[in-house]
Amino acid sequence: MNQHNSHYKLSAAGILITIGIIFGDIGTSPLYVMSAIIGEKKISEMLILGALSCIFWTLTLQTTIKYVIITLRADNKGEGGFFSLYTLVRRYKKWLIVPAIIGGAALLADGIIAPPISVASAIEGLETYYKGVEIPTVPIVIGILIVLFTIQQFGTKFVGKAFGPVMFTWFAMLAIFGSIALFKNPEILKAINPLYAFKLLVKYPGGFWLLGGVFLCTTGAEALYSDLGHCGRPNIRISWIFVKTALLLNYFRQGAKLLTMEAQQIKIIDHTGGIEKTILELKQFFLLIPDWFLLLSVIIATAAAIVASQALISGSFTLINEAMRLGFWPKAKINYPSDIKGQLYIPSVNWALLI
Repeated sequence: MNQHNSHYKLSAAGILITIGIIFGDIGTSPLYVMSAIIGEKKISEMLILGALSCIFWTLTLQTTIKYVIITLRADNKGEGGFFSLYTLVRRYKKWLIVPAIIGGAALLADGIIAPPISVASAIEGLETYYKGVEIPTVPIVIGILIVLFTIQQFGTKFVGKAFGPVMFTWFAMLAIFGSIALFKNPEILKAINPLYAFKLLVKYPGGFWLLGGVFLCTTGAEALYSDLGHCGRPNIRISWIFVKTALLLNYFRQGAKLLTMEAQQIKIIDHTGGIEKTILELKQFFLLIPDWFLLLSVIIATAAAIVASQALISGSFTLINEAMRLGFWPKAKINYPSDIKGQLYIPSVNWALLI
């Protein structure tokens, strides 16, 4: 690693930059993970404690041990990412091109699904704030995404300066409200016991398939590796301690609330069969947030979701640029909208992602 680049060295500024550009996707996961796991299932101790246990050990084994401790050591002259790793090993086996392309495709797919999911989950908080009022969340989300992709052609020089402070505010909010809930319900920490995860996967009906929802808690973890060259190993590892703590505190906050509250339920008419059924109202993230702070929390969540989306969009441009150099992607027009080193814009990719 080139230690002459100041942003590689451990510093407060480096940590703030790292929090802003790397942890957006994984950082906004609390907006939708518990909703994805629970769905329309009846709340039970086995479900909630099992889900929390799975989340804790996924973030520990998958993100912390695999990426932060092990994978960050496999750099290519200070650079990380699937294709950087591929250039190191391609001379040994030709078939290694297959996992490289699959890995790149998976990262690009993350850039497709994460912006609408995270922005929509944040905007849906308005339904919690304006109780009983039908909010047109879909047009709002579409409008935000159109604006976000449209401004890509002008670069993110000015917006980029806000990434660090926005994400730090977001994680601080997660940690503060999570700590308050944990202080009131410390017994929720028993979910750390992996036995609860085992029971969920083995004994809960269809429990194994809940891993699809659980895995959402680590989406964006590959950014820790792919953005290694932008931030440096020390800054990523130290900032992850803060980020993981904030995330876990918030997941435990949601779990504690779900176990102690009377399930909020709404009635939905199944027009296809004419059957009336009752499902849980899925707004777990905004539970336990005081009414006086609820609207502000929606604003902060939306800002964090936009930052996360921007990081994934920029990452997609970089990924396709690398793929073109390796011959994995057809040649496409590349623009350089600002004088920031490494910032580029690929119109065809931008509009494809938006669509």
